[in-house]
Amino acid sequence: MVTTDLSTQPAPTQPPAPTSGKPRVVKDSRAYRSFRFVNAFVLIVVCGLVLYPFVNIVAQAFSSEGAINSGSVNLVPRGFNLTTFQVVLGDDMFWRNYRNTVVYTVVATAIAMALTTTYAYALSRRGLKGRKFFIGAAVATMFFNGGLIPNYVLISELGLRNTIWAIVLPNAISVFNLLVMKSFFENFPSELEEAAAIDGMTTYGVFFRVVLPLSKAVVATMLLFYAVSFWNAWFGAFLYMDDPRLYPVTMYLRNLLAGVTSGTSIQGGSTDNLTQIAANVQSVTMLLTVLPIICLYPFIQRYFVSGVMLGAVKQ
Repeated sequence: MVTTDLSTQPAPTQPPAPTSGKPRVVKDSRAYRSFRFVNAFVLIVVCGLVLYPFVNIVAQAFSSEGAINSGSVNLVPRGFNLTTFQVVLGDDMFWRNYRNTVVYTVVATAIAMALTTTYAYALSRRGLKGRKFFIGAAVATMFFNGGLIPNYVLISELGLRNTIWAIVLPNAISVFNLLVMKSFFENFPSELEEAAAIDGMTTYGVFFRVVLPLSKAVVATMLLFYAVSFWNAWFGAFLYMDDPRLYPVTMYLRNLLAGVTSGTSIQGGSTDNLTQIAANVQSVTMLLTVLPIICLYPFIQRYFVSGVMLGAVKQ
């Protein structure tokens, strides 16, 4: 029989007594505080440099001809004047073209999102037959293009000139957006898709009822990219449209700018205010073009950074 001398055994360790008083706060080091200060200062300077041109454009849009020509307009309007706005906004053709832009942007963005999301989801399936071929076919279009004349001949032969499809279809898929969404779908948790398949969902059901609702960040980001691209587009209308009633608003503003620059009069503008219009028509046109996107951006800004990063981070 083996006996154990309890006196030789080490005493059980006692848990440390809880510290009393306020919780400990880890103070930042001097180097880290200096880094934060320098970082904040640099970011403020960068933001100021980015915002300055836009604020200057807004100031010039509301300034008089004399103040603009003298170079006294900086961040605050000088000689407040709305003549150019009145001429542009008082033209019925402007509102018709503005409506066209809204329709073109909504339809084109909807088609682009439908094609991009489905194509990207299919390419993200590693078991897809011919997957490398379809990826290569998409990537090849980033480096090789048929050219301006072949594209014009193709659109004309298909009978798409002077229609909305001449603007919508040629740019229906952006390969950059496609690759970002493909990368995001590849990192999507496969367990969720397997669970949905076990519950009896088809491939389309898994995509529309599981994958897309959980991909709001990247979808909102691509939605913003496409909407901005189609809203600012004018070259397609310049090539494929002859009827001014079908122009987007960017084409209207481009023609307005070209007319004033060449010295010709514009509808609603008399010879008395033509010099005023010529002085700030560039600022007014840029402001009217970018304003709707600025109003839209705050609603999807929270998805923007996370959407781009989710498509680039590997699990």
